[in-house]
Amino acid sequence: MQDLIIRNSSRLEFTLRVTDLIALWCAGQFAGLLRFSAPLETSAPVHTILLYFCCALAFLLFSQLDLYSSWRGRSMLSMFGQLAASWAAVLLIGLFFSFLIHHVGSLSRLWLFYWYVTGIVSLIFSRSVVYSILNFMRRKGMNSKRVIIVGYGPIGQEMHRRADEQSWFGYDVKAVYPGSETPQPRLSSAVERIDSLPGIQEFVGRNHIHEIWITLPMSASAELQSLQYLLRNALVDIRWIPDTMSMQILSHKMIHFLGLPAVELNQPMSGGVHGIAKDLFDKLFAITALVLLAPLFIVLAIMIKLSSPGPVFFKQPRLGLNGKPFNVYKFRSMKIHQEHDKVTQATQDDPRVTKIGKFIRRTSLDELPQFINVLRGEMSVVGPRPHALQHNEMYKDKLEMYMLRHRVKPGITGWAQIHGYRGETDTVDKMAKRVEFDLHYIQNWSLWMDIKIIIWTAFKGWTGSNAY
Repeated sequence: MQDLIIRNSSRLEFTLRVTDLIALWCAGQFAGLLRFSAPLETSAPVHTILLYFCCALAFLLFSQLDLYSSWRGRSMLSMFGQLAASWAAVLLIGLFFSFLIHHVGSLSRLWLFYWYVTGIVSLIFSRSVVYSILNFMRRKGMNSKRVIIVGYGPIGQEMHRRADEQSWFGYDVKAVYPGSETPQPRLSSAVERIDSLPGIQEFVGRNHIHEIWITLPMSASAELQSLQYLLRNALVDIRWIPDTMSMQILSHKMIHFLGLPAVELNQPMSGGVHGIAKDLFDKLFAITALVLLAPLFIVLAIMIKLSSPGPVFFKQPRLGLNGKPFNVYKFRSMKIHQEHDKVTQATQDDPRVTKIGKFIRRTSLDELPQFINVLRGEMSVVGPRPHALQHNEMYKDKLEMYMLRHRVKPGITGWAQIHGYRGETDTVDKMAKRVEFDLHYIQNWSLWMDIKIIIWTAFKGWTGSNAY
């Protein structure tokens, strides 16, 4: 009973194809009632011709568009999106067909639109019913696939956890091969441990395994090559899930490069088209901020001039996108002094800080001129804070991922700052925590995340008692 549906997968596919055909035919008839308030056959003949043509085309084409392959373990939302795109392609071909037979002028575009919408609803409903039945059977232990996990690092353990918790996918982990580089794991009595690569092949044949999930780290290349040879005749599904969690990377986006698949390891989420949207948002926000804050700028400039001799603005070299140097602008908060090739961070009750300087540093008003940097394209409204050049030299060898902060533009505010990690970083631990938050921002960036950080900054300010 457990393998009943697996053995009859071709019959299940044919049943799905027929179900989709009936659903689309019914949807076309219902669209006719909505549009013409009468059966479709009473309208122009082109509608009936398209009804049968598009249904037949969907019956043939949907299988070529990967709509009937196993969707086990994949997102239902992505399946529905693929259904919508495939059905749209079928109707576009049907529209072109009506043009070829010179009946496009008699075709109701509104009926075609109704048919698309009702067709999508019908397809999603029928698929949902079928997959609900399958998921119910899998929860009861039927129609499950027996799995071996090869490699039991962070990815292997996570795959095992998800297979156990998401029982509706119907994966039953029967055995684990930890790998030579992984400590021996503690497994439940229902899961066997395989201690050698040849043992995997033997276990597959003895226990009727359906799938092998390979999650070995990149460093286990010798084991991967041996495994490839040992499983060359294995008639089971083999999936490779690279253990990217063990690698210090920003991303693992799969692309095609020079016609071959490639994985981008340190391309930030805010790159490409998303980067254009972020830059446009930054420019518009900076212009608006500079216009609205102009009166405050004038007041602060006068107070800084009265507090101590020296310029209103303070500028200092920083590293920007991909390590390109630029001068960051701030309102001057200290008396004029010499650093002598060494950056001394402000401390509590620092005598160099002026009275107005103490206020604007505590409230972060000294950072406002950096909207000029944003307008010049050197900074972003949200991003990792730019550090002094000497700090970059100090920490780049102490913290492994430190310099990856420079894969994006530095920001006026950031994920680390709204969580209180700002101001003095006099220990490696403090800097490590700030870098951890910066990298989380880079790896999980979205425009909505930027907006939330800006709102948080506007209403709560930059928290943290170590801003002097």
